[in-house]
Amino acid sequence: MRVLVTGASGLLGRAVVTEFKNAGHEVVGVAFSRAKGDLKKLDLEDSNAVQAFVDAEKPDVIVHCAAERRPDVVEKDPNSAKNLNVQVPGLLADLTNDRGILLIYISTDYVFDGTSPPYDVRDKANPLNLYGQTKYDGEKEIKKFNPAAIILRVPILYGITEYNGESAVNSLIDSVKDGKPVSMDHYAIRYPTNVADVARVVKDLSIKVAQEKVFISGILHFSGEEKYTKYEICQVIAKVLGTSIDHLTPNAAAPKDGTMRPYDCHLSNRCLAGVGINTHCVKFSDWMQGWLNKSQ
Repeated sequence: MRVLVTGASGLLGRAVVTEFKNAGHEVVGVAFSRAKGDLKKLDLEDSNAVQAFVDAEKPDVIVHCAAERRPDVVEKDPNSAKNLNVQVPGLLADLTNDRGILLIYISTDYVFDGTSPPYDVRDKANPLNLYGQTKYDGEKEIKKFNPAAIILRVPILYGITEYNGESAVNSLIDSVKDGKPVSMDHYAIRYPTNVADVARVVKDLSIKVAQEKVFISGILHFSGEEKYTKYEICQVIAKVLGTSIDHLTPNAAAPKDGTMRPYDCHLSNRCLAGVGINTHCVKFSDWMQGWLNKSQ
C-alpha cells in the first residue's frame, strides 16, 4: 500500500509511519511546523495545496493524525483549533471520497462526558470542553463527506517521545523527577495507550480494508485497559526510578476551575475486536521500565 500520514512529526504520527514502513509499505509523511528529514511540508489548511498533493502522491490510505490535541490551547485559540480539527477533516473526507482512498481519522475519548463508562461506539457523545467538541465536529464532517471512512477514537497516548511534553503521560516523568511540590490529580481516571499499539491497529485496519477489501467503516474505539489517575501514573514512574514522590500531593477532589475534563471515558474495544482486529496493549509499567532504563 501507499500510505499518506498527516501529523507525521507528532507522537502518534511518527509511530504510524514507523509501523507501516516496518511492514514494507510505501509511506509519505507530511508535517508543517516540524517538517524535517524525509517528511514533506504541507499546510493542511491550504485546500488547493492539499488537493494537488493528494493527486500527485496517489495514496491508497490517508491516516489523519494531525490535530490541535491540547485542550488548554484549544480554549485559548478556538478559531485556529476549529480550522485544523474541523475544516481539515472535512476537506480530507471530500477528497478521499471522490478518489476512492481509505481515510482513517484519529479522534478522542473526550467526545464523551465521562459519566457512564465504558463507552461503546453507538453511545451518545457529549463533550465537556472545546477540544472534545472540535474533534466531535470533525467526526461529523467525516461522516458527511465520506461515510466509508473510519473514525478511530483513542484515549490519552504515550510512547517514544522527542521530549516528555509531547505526551501528557510522559510529561509526568518530569513531575516525578524535578522534586517541585505539586498538587497531582488523583480524581480523573485515564487509560494510557501506547502509540505503537495504536499504529498497529491502524495498519491492520488499512490492510483489511484497502488490501483485503473487507468493508469496515464508521466509528471504532481502541483503548488500553489499565486504569490510572495521574498520581498513580507518577507512582509507577517513581517505582521504576527508585525515587520518592513525597513532593506530589494526591488531589482526589473534582477540579473546580480550568478547562473541564471528563471523569472516566473508558472506551470499549468490543467493536474493534468484532471486526477481527487485535486489541492487545503493552503493559504500561513494563513499557515505562524499558523506556526509563533506556533514556537514563
